[in-house]
Amino acid sequence: MIVGELRHGQLAIIDRLKETVRLSEGLRKNGHLSGAARKRALQCLSRFGERLRDMRASTVRAAGTSALRRASDSQAFRKDAEEALGHPIEVISGIEEARLIYSGVTHSLPPYEGIRLVMDIGGGSTELILGQGARPKALESLHLGCVGMTEKFFRRGRISKRNFDQARLAARLEITPVQAFFKNASELEAIGTSGTILATAAVARELGLVEVNDLTPAVLEKVIERCLGFDNTSRLDLPGLQQARAQVWPGGLAILVELLSVLGVERLRTSDGALREGLLYDHLGRLKDEDARARSVRAMAMRFSIDTAQAARVAGTAGMLLMQCAHVWRLESDLAGRLLEWAATLHEIGLDISHDGFQRHGAYIAENADMPGFPHAEQRALAYLIANQRKELNLRLGRGLPASWRDQVFRLALLLRLAVLLHRSRSTAELPPVGLTVGKKDMKLVFPKGWLRENPLTLADLRRERTNLREAAFKLRFV
Repeated sequence: MIVGELRHGQLAIIDRLKETVRLSEGLRKNGHLSGAARKRALQCLSRFGERLRDMRASTVRAAGTSALRRASDSQAFRKDAEEALGHPIEVISGIEEARLIYSGVTHSLPPYEGIRLVMDIGGGSTELILGQGARPKALESLHLGCVGMTEKFFRRGRISKRNFDQARLAARLEITPVQAFFKNASELEAIGTSGTILATAAVARELGLVEVNDLTPAVLEKVIERCLGFDNTSRLDLPGLQQARAQVWPGGLAILVELLSVLGVERLRTSDGALREGLLYDHLGRLKDEDARARSVRAMAMRFSIDTAQAARVAGTAGMLLMQCAHVWRLESDLAGRLLEWAATLHEIGLDISHDGFQRHGAYIAENADMPGFPHAEQRALAYLIANQRKELNLRLGRGLPASWRDQVFRLALLLRLAVLLHRSRSTAELPPVGLTVGKKDMKLVFPKGWLRENPLTLADLRRERTNLREAAFKLRFV
């Protein structure tokens, strides 16, 4: 369960509750839910209902998926479930589930106008969605889930290569009929979400197999090799894998590796947004169709009472400096300009905590706040820029960034530092034209003749900045 609130035009998540119920595990051959599964589910819903009553949630939308679609006694169970929760429960179709998952993903990631393939492996079904922009084009729900696959091919939790091979073959046979709809679209961006995929990405990251959360077929084969080092799910102990997830993970892993293989996916990114977020955004259809990251930045600026005029001045100067060096410093990507603008907009968020070292407070907020739309790497880059806007450079923070990003983000930090320095007086007067030339390890600022002499405080700040950058093996000149 997630609880959201509309703040400043942005959906803010204010509470999350999660309990492992595995309702589809209790689905018997006759289609009835077992007494144990019913009990687990009703107890969970009772606790969720209590939380909803305590917080006086004004509107609630509850959805049942695969297990309730297949259960022959679904209607009787749903009556008890609605009583426990205190709200109606709708059973949504597999196609509707796929549509909502796509909505949750697109609202949680940066905009992308190309073709997106979204995949979600649930307990009892797997959803595949092919879309462009915010619009899904092809949707499919496969009767293939991590719980059912683990029960069928890893009985009593036994893990073996033979079991994996059989599970993979069964998954391949189920996926192949829909291959034509989802395979090899040009410029396709593949996104994975929800439990199995996020858990696998966490394991791969903790094992050092990936730098960020992207998964590849080769990485998944290595993860399976590590999984085969255990003979039973009860003893399955890998970093990043929760014990409750481990009980059904092998079946989900078999599905995932075959999805990438059959659909020709070379790289799978991950998203925290999925069905639950899709339900909320669908319910809140008032939100504008815009970059979720921009909404997050705007909402955070309002939350921390940012001086918007000062932020705009810094952002404008940072953008002007970027235009002069983007080609030489390889900062021509759209993301580089956006990160610099967003960092300039939020560079003073730490002032709400303390003026002393506010850049450190601001960086902590930026890295740890819930910022819908920002992938983890981009959020860490934003925090790095805010942390390094003034005083000594903290280059150690760069270790948390993807290696291929570090030089570019460092150079963006240098531009932000100069923009912050040039507007330290908070004057509303426009800056004169400032020229910037750059080299690999140096940069030179050129001011109108006599301007620095007429602005001695800025000159003193530039001299201090020259010393700070020298300690980072970088040369700053100004005339």
